[in-house]
Amino acid sequence: MSDARTPAQIEADIKRRRDQLAETLDEIGVRVHPKTVVGDAKARVVAGVDNSLGRAYVGANRFVSDVKGRFLGEDGAPRVERIVPVALVAVGVVGLLVLTSRRRNS
Repeated sequence: MSDARTPAQIEADIKRRRDQLAETLDEIGVRVHPKTVVGDAKARVVAGVDNSLGRAYVGANRFVSDVKGRFLGEDGAPRVERIVPVALVAVGVVGLLVLTSRRRNS
């Protein structure tokens, strides 16, 4: 098999490949530069934190909506039959904590 290219075509091909290689090496240099590596790591951490905060917000919002649904009617009016027992339990727990605290301090 003989190469039917002219010396000028061969030189142009070599120059084109050399330019491609130089461009590839420049890209590699940018990718492995410490500032680029640190920047990429920071971006991954920020994305992870944003994702975690987003999931926490959605979870908290769902919890609040669920609690609201239990203590408020569809019209937004308080459901006294559910609020009163919870309030009584809360007052009882606070009262026990106060009594326990006073006994410890005496």
